[in-house]
Amino acid sequence: MGIRENKHKESSKKVKVSSSNDVKSLAEKIKQKALENMKQKALETDENDNGDEKDSLKENQETENEKVDNEKHITSFQDLDLVPELQATIKQLNFTKPTEIQAKSIPAALKGNDIIGIAQTGSGKTAAFAIPVLNQLWYDKLHNYCLVLVPTRELALQIQKTFDALGLEMGLKTCCIVGGMNMLEQSRELMKKPHVIIATPGRLMDHLENTKGFNLKNLKFLIMDEADRLLDLEFGPAIDKILKILPIADDTNGRRNFLFSATLTEKLNKLTKVALRNPILIKCNENNKTVETLVQSLIVVPGGLKNTILVYLLSEHLNKSVIIFTRTKSNCERLNVLLNMLDFRSCALHGDLSQQQRNGALDLFKANKRNLLIATDVAARGLDIPFVDMVINYDIPIDSKSYIHRVGRTARAGRSGKSISLVSQYDLELILRIEQVLGLKLQKDEINKPLVLQLRDNVERCNSEVIMEMNRKSKEKKNNKKRGKRVSRDDMDKGEK
Repeated sequence: MGIRENKHKESSKKVKVSSSNDVKSLAEKIKQKALENMKQKALETDENDNGDEKDSLKENQETENEKVDNEKHITSFQDLDLVPELQATIKQLNFTKPTEIQAKSIPAALKGNDIIGIAQTGSGKTAAFAIPVLNQLWYDKLHNYCLVLVPTRELALQIQKTFDALGLEMGLKTCCIVGGMNMLEQSRELMKKPHVIIATPGRLMDHLENTKGFNLKNLKFLIMDEADRLLDLEFGPAIDKILKILPIADDTNGRRNFLFSATLTEKLNKLTKVALRNPILIKCNENNKTVETLVQSLIVVPGGLKNTILVYLLSEHLNKSVIIFTRTKSNCERLNVLLNMLDFRSCALHGDLSQQQRNGALDLFKANKRNLLIATDVAARGLDIPFVDMVINYDIPIDSKSYIHRVGRTARAGRSGKSISLVSQYDLELILRIEQVLGLKLQKDEINKPLVLQLRDNVERCNSEVIMEMNRKSKEKKNNKKRGKRVSRDDMDKGEK
């Protein structure tokens, strides 16, 4: 009897398992597989990153963090020991109450500490490192005194404006050294002996190697903004060269190092290459978290309807200020042409544009002459564009860091904002990984399907015309290049004759 009962139980279990497997939909299977892959990657990341972080700097940084937390709470810039000229400028700029990152990092920096600051985008990180630098510059009065390294040209220009505004009463001279601008003009600016240099790593190396008379022997402050991005492989070789050229950060030289970012997922021992003197780690937000005033949602996009759903969303939020993020430059340009064809006021920002064109697009968007900015991730980090109502992820970013920086363009400085991600069947694993890092489930927005279907034919017809026109221009460009090469060869032949 016992054997029969066991066999009966086993057979009933098999029936239940098989029936439950039959019930599982394809989407559920995909979701389960995605979750398994995501958990495996998360475990590998934790083993590689978190273990090293905790072992290398944990003791010193936790001790210093306790000191920062136990210090007198700063509620006003008047509480800070700043020179009168800087205090007067801060008052003119209507800076009243310091943000959390400013209240914690400025007193520590004024005492001579190196800083690693982690704070959400839009939390006032630029002023947090600019104010201590300018305060000390008032006493030292040296040229090439501070170097600020940033990953993008737009962020460099924005930081320069902040320094210029804060240093107005001090006679501050700044210089912005980025790619896409005339090297000779930049060399002239460097020869004027600026106090603060804001630069992207590649262009700075060009000047260090090729501009006669330019050096950083006087450097007393090195600042890396968006430090996690600067330590990526893309910038790694240039950063390593720059660090070898800079004066050694020791007690004799006294060079100070500030590193700021909204996220820091790289191993902290990489940061010790520049922050050698027991840096204070100041965390003003939980890692990889978005602000509470941001409403985040997603829309599940059926195949072939992404362009139409984007147009539908923009029609539903007509005249609102929106940044639309794409993964590629070609998608960015195509959407810009498509939306302009459909009578939307849009402009594009991507890496194939000249610096003048990129600045022009940003100026149009900031002045509300265009209410839509279609951009790649060059606009995802550090840009302070006020009053952005919404961020739309046309393409889902491949990592959670990029997602956090993208949606951080809205809901800044305590204001509310909204982000919507267009999720196709191929994006499921990416969005699940982002949700796990954020620690929240993105709410699902519903769309008016009949209206979307009504829009589809017109949108897709226009999109086809845009693609044909872009292909024609691309072929024309290639032919012009070939023709140019033939002409130059013919000229050389004529010269020989």
